[in-house]
Amino acid sequence: AGFCYHCGMDVFKSFVGKVETAIINPLITLIALAAFVVFIWGVVEFIANAGNEEKRATGQQHMLWGFIGLVIIFGAKAIITIAANTFGIQVPAV
Repeated sequence: AGFCYHCGMDVFKSFVGKVETAIINPLITLIALAAFVVFIWGVVEFIANAGNEEKRATGQQHMLWGFIGLVIIFGAKAIITIAANTFGIQVPAV
């Protein structure tokens, strides 16, 4: 009768894997989609308002923030994958 350290780690790894699969991956996908939509909206604004310098600047800002959002999201996903691999947690591909 004693504590099985290895058994506890298996339960923890399984739990973390399920949390990532059910919550984190869909959330990352949703946020990446939102950032992509902001970027595309900026492109549309930029092109549609070619004659209006103020609205073109707004389109440029949307493109910039959409791009920054995508970089942050994909960077976060990379960090999560590296951390999971470091601790031996199986990460399903998104």
